[in-house]
Amino acid sequence: MAKREKKRKAGAPEWMVTYSDMVTLLLTFFVLLLSMASMDQVKFDKASGSLKGAFGVFGGQDEQKISQPTIVEIAPIQDDLVQRTFTRIKTQINRLRLDRSIELVKDRGAVILRINDAVLFAPGSQRLKEEAYPVLRKVAGLIEPLPLQARIEGHTDNIPFVRSDMSNWELSVMRSIAVLRFFQEQSLLPLDRLSAVGYGDQHPIAPNDTPENRAINRRVEFVLESVGDYRAQLPYLIDANEQLPF
Repeated sequence: MAKREKKRKAGAPEWMVTYSDMVTLLLTFFVLLLSMASMDQVKFDKASGSLKGAFGVFGGQDEQKISQPTIVEIAPIQDDLVQRTFTRIKTQINRLRLDRSIELVKDRGAVILRINDAVLFAPGSQRLKEEAYPVLRKVAGLIEPLPLQARIEGHTDNIPFVRSDMSNWELSVMRSIAVLRFFQEQSLLPLDRLSAVGYGDQHPIAPNDTPENRAINRRVEFVLESVGDYRAQLPYLIDANEQLPF
């Protein structure tokens, strides 16, 4: 009996085992802090609060504050404006039964009115045809009530221009300027809402491999874009009186 009791008392005291466990946990804690030094501050604070709770210190109200999620307000994306603008113009085109020379598409995050160059210009010419005037007035009527800017883009195919003193790029620029000048001279749209640019054959919408596809690429586009705070403009893009019942 005395032998057994003597054997039990040999070795480290019981408090030493507890103390060693605590020191090991503290060492693990500081190693963890060091490994997380370059991590996100919010995640670091949350991890630190969890460890404090495990040790039973610095608990209570501070720990609860750290664990609360951060709420981030996300603003609506501009696709909403594009969709509403497209819907309104499409409704007006259907209601007014405009001819098929005016094509409406959504592209590059904007709404685009697209017209084949044969409707507006004679082959190789930068002067507007008289037959183009009614078409452009209809386009101006669609654009005018919208709180948007209009960029007039000229495009050609890849066939070299017949005149040596002019390239496809120059022709596309002069055609876009001719359309802009018509709007200004007829007082259809203010100049501060308009810009003109020519791209030549650099932005085809079809392969330039057949006469039909090249004809598609010869076009003038009206790119409708928003400036400023587009969210403030959204209510003006929907008019109940202009909506079709289907």
